[in-house]
Amino acid sequence: MSLFQKSVISKYTADLDKGTVTLAYAKYKEYFHNREIQENIINAKEEQFQEGFLTELFCKILGYTINPNPSWA
Repeated sequence: MSLFQKSVISKYTADLDKGTVTLAYAKYKEYFHNREIQENIINAKEEQFQEGFLTELFCKILGYTINPNPSWA
């Protein structure tokens, strides 16, 4: 069973900018598909990588801003 209906997925993916998605996926692959980084993630405790995961994925790859950055809100 899917989390979202196919019609909902189609609607929202059609609105995405393909260039932005391609660039974000390239950044994702560069970091998370790196064998050395994968080894370090596997060998780390969850708490050790939690902050790094959030920063890499949401800030550097997806472009979000988090607190305490002045423009985070």
